[in-house]
Amino acid sequence: MNNHYDVIVIGTGPGGEGAAMKASKEGKRVAIIEAFEHAGGNCTHRGTIPSKALRQAIEQLANITDLRYINYQDLLRTAESVINRQVDMRTGFYYRNVIDLHYGRAAFVDANTIEVTAESGLRTRFTANAFIVATGSRPYHPPDVDFNHPRILDSDKVVDLRDNPRSISIYGAGVIGCEYASIFRGLRIKVNLINTRGQLLAFLDDEIIDALSYHLREHGVLIRHNEEYERVEADDEGVTLYLKSNKQIRSDFLLWAQGRTGNSDDIGLEALGIERDSRGSIVVNENYQSAQPHIYAVGDVVGFPSLASAAYDQGRFAATHLVFGKCDEHLVKYIPTGIYTIPEISSVGLTERELTAQKVPYEVGHSQFRNLARAQITGQTVGMLKLLFHRDTLEILGVHCFGAQASEIVHIGQAIMSQKGEANTLMYFINTTFNYPTMAEAYRVAALNGLNRVQQL
Repeated sequence: MNNHYDVIVIGTGPGGEGAAMKASKEGKRVAIIEAFEHAGGNCTHRGTIPSKALRQAIEQLANITDLRYINYQDLLRTAESVINRQVDMRTGFYYRNVIDLHYGRAAFVDANTIEVTAESGLRTRFTANAFIVATGSRPYHPPDVDFNHPRILDSDKVVDLRDNPRSISIYGAGVIGCEYASIFRGLRIKVNLINTRGQLLAFLDDEIIDALSYHLREHGVLIRHNEEYERVEADDEGVTLYLKSNKQIRSDFLLWAQGRTGNSDDIGLEALGIERDSRGSIVVNENYQSAQPHIYAVGDVVGFPSLASAAYDQGRFAATHLVFGKCDEHLVKYIPTGIYTIPEISSVGLTERELTAQKVPYEVGHSQFRNLARAQITGQTVGMLKLLFHRDTLEILGVHCFGAQASEIVHIGQAIMSQKGEANTLMYFINTTFNYPTMAEAYRVAALNGLNRVQQL
């Protein structure tokens, strides 16, 4: 077996997949290393795919059956079937593109050699001219919390939960915390959502934040803002979360959802002089090169924006630079946000808070889903589309959506925002004929609503 490659990619998540495919299609001999027993990375097995499959199953079942007779394990089986299909598909990609797939944990021996330790203990060394590290991230574990206890979970362990809790406390109200609050509350499980900040998901537009808070509370989620833990105590019956405000919150399980750490330790980077920050993110330049120019890093292991969609693009861009010595493509200026709460949220561009701080003269256009024929037909009438645009030029500055299909609807606005000149204005939506009835019609309604505001000034 020839153990030398042009490029070795470490990690089969979206970043690694994008890098390996691009390098292979450009004629390079490529190997990809996966630490777990199946391809797909954390995105497929622990993060994006399982949580979104769980959410979708709950939303569908809520319309056809009584959720009192559905337990968490039933939903996990639904997620597992999706994961298995994803694994088969992605493994097939590597075979069809003649990419060697090796399983085991990789660590650098020197700047051009890695050693891969298989689950059996067998160690194999591989050499390469260049490497792309795409090892992803894992949930952050504070040292004073016992994550070995079966009742203390993180976002990896929660997809293996074999119990059916009556109550759960979620510490951390970021994207993961809010999504799982929706999932568990959808199963009629009592949820305590503990937020260390003053509002949920502060990077969103304030109106969207208010809508999310309202609907979580309306469904029975108890939200506590500006709280910090003092200690956590778990026993055979449950977990008690002691807060610095002297509150004590008791529940069957605790889900810790407070940040993530890059998977950059124990892979030999220190000896190569490759710098990492306090959260384990590998420091890279604009071309995704580390301090060793032939060793690139992409995806969650480099930190922001920590999105599966962005990671795939980062992998492609890094491989392009590796092969050609340059890459003219970069991540788009405005990356859409997709948050799969119930209802879901998506946005792209600037918020009202940001526009106000920048003293941009903007105006707002709204479309309430309850007024759309398609929403009335499907019964999914909760939500809205909000357009922010320049009052003088009518340029689209931000798109914010809350409700059914939000993460799909937002791409229409994203496409228009990427255009130049008059193509990126409110008038596109006003003068374009949309299919009827559709949720996309919300753009025309919101644009007309916004134009009426301008004309009344």
